[in-house]
Amino acid sequence: MKRLKIGRSQIKDILWLLSIALIVFTPLGFQLKVQLTRILAFSPGITSVEERTVLQDFNWQLKSRDGSRFSLASVKGKVVVINFWATWCPPCIAEMPSLNALYKSYNEEVVFIFIAQDKPDRVTEYLEKQGYNLPVYFAQHTPPNLLQHTSIPTTYILSKEGEIIVQETGAADWNSKNTRALLSELLQG
Repeated sequence: MKRLKIGRSQIKDILWLLSIALIVFTPLGFQLKVQLTRILAFSPGITSVEERTVLQDFNWQLKSRDGSRFSLASVKGKVVVINFWATWCPPCIAEMPSLNALYKSYNEEVVFIFIAQDKPDRVTEYLEKQGYNLPVYFAQHTPPNLLQHTSIPTTYILSKEGEIIVQETGAADWNSKNTRALLSELLQG
């Protein structure tokens, strides 16, 4: 009977494959992706004036975590931050601390709408674990055309006139000086 010999090269290959499996298929990998995304997060860009569009259709119904109804029409004429996210999305989780900090600073003046694309019990568990008290909603039907997106996280900042000033897909540092300056400017306008 022949013995199977494993060489150094094969051991390295096995360790490399195990490392990749850990990153891709375990909670450790999820947290690694979150931390790496946080490190690489940037301040969101402002849409150029020529490329901005104005949201005309505010006819969109949402449901809060406690089951009450919320209409986007109720925030027409206000500065609004809309964030689409999920608990299973590493970039969403990576940007959540900066969104939470921004919310804590501006929640009296700016309307924040966090739309979870997830199961309500998972969202509640995540928010409680993190100590976040964010206004989270669940979509009851498709958002207006200008708020439709193909990936998460996607975040929009609307002016009082409904103009989409920021449309950012991917994790960003929402608590940046640039974002704070933009919100302050929009609140004065």
